[in-house]
Amino acid sequence: MSVKEELQKIHNRLDRCKHRLDAAQKRDDQPVVKQFLHEIQTLEKKVAKLNGKKQFETGSKGTEVRNLEFKRAITKAEQADMGKLKKSVRGLVVVHPMTALGRELGLKEMTGFAPQAF
Repeated sequence: MSVKEELQKIHNRLDRCKHRLDAAQKRDDQPVVKQFLHEIQTLEKKVAKLNGKKQFETGSKGTEVRNLEFKRAITKAEQADMGKLKKSVRGLVVVHPMTALGRELGLKEMTGFAPQAF
């Protein structure tokens, strides 16, 4: 299971626990309230841990991409025929600015990274 899927699963459980906690507080059921508070605290710790792991993975991928020797913006014509471009350039990595990696690299436009000029 990917980090993203696991995060989504935990967020769903967290949301469910918060709704059940509200219901238990309305009923004034103290043992159940304690149980849900403890579970919410545990799930929030897991979320923080997974967010750190996700950020680390993105950072390491960003470092790999930054270490490639050549980079330049991808033109609209090249974007239209991305398959041809990827076949012609060995080791090309294309990063879109709206992805997590693109945001981390601070890109403003679609950029290609490669070991040699293209």
